[in-house]
Amino acid sequence: MPVDNDAELSAILDLDPIAVVGCSSTPGKDAHEIPRYMQDHGYEIVPVNPFADEILGRTAYDSLAAVDEEIELVDVFRPSEEVAGIVDESLQRDDVEAIWTQLGISDDEAAARAEAAGRRVVQDKCLKVEHRRLKG
Repeated sequence: MPVDNDAELSAILDLDPIAVVGCSSTPGKDAHEIPRYMQDHGYEIVPVNPFADEILGRTAYDSLAAVDEEIELVDVFRPSEEVAGIVDESLQRDDVEAIWTQLGISDDEAAARAEAAGRRVVQDKCLKVEHRRLKG
């Protein structure tokens, strides 16, 4: 069952660094502004976008598999139909503790697989909104 209580959400918000799959290089887009907000609040953001070389002053990686640094939280800004593949990539890594899908993004089957593998999952919630509410 995806996380929906404040205590667990708060604990997940303590995870850092955050890989942002679908991080955008375009200011004004949620997939740029939300990671920037998190970066401005002290989080290390690891952008994952195969169409960008650098986002938010950081090297952008083509995929989670290509990331050669530690990731504790995966934040997903991709359509729901891509979540299963992102979860599969996340489960190949030993360092990922939780997977978070942004507002309007969910895949119950992929979430169940992640939870069965011992990862916490948050679906259909905005990282920035929850951070402001619980940590702000």
